[in-house]
Amino acid sequence: MLGLAAGDPRHQALASAQGALLQQKPSYSRRGLTRLPTSEDIWVCWRCNGRDDVSRVLDISIDGLFIQTPHLKVKEGMSAKLDFLVQEGRIKADAVVRHVKGGRGLGLRFLAVSEEDRQRLKAMLSRLRSHHNRAPSQPFSGLEQE
Repeated sequence: MLGLAAGDPRHQALASAQGALLQQKPSYSRRGLTRLPTSEDIWVCWRCNGRDDVSRVLDISIDGLFIQTPHLKVKEGMSAKLDFLVQEGRIKADAVVRHVKGGRGLGLRFLAVSEEDRQRLKAMLSRLRSHHNRAPSQPFSGLEQE
């Protein structure tokens, strides 16, 4: 460790400090990228634990998504196959269940996405981002006052 001998008191102090740092919980989110809410109706066909289902996607990023489903007979760590059919085309992915939220749905992390499908996923995220960043429309802006 930094060229210090194991018996050196500085080595023990450094090892103790590193251990303390490793035990602290990070104050930041573990999620690398922010997920985008899907204000549009985006659905995914998925298979996990021998069950096929179709669910609404509530939010998504390049790394994963959260789907709405009452069917929670799955556990964290189980693998899933995903298949989207969106404006950008068909997107297939292998994923793993990261979170199970009782009564709400599942958080899934993408494990494998082909390069072609990743490009379609990026295009869909770009479309969602532009839709999400748009200012709310003014419903009465075209009406003239009398």
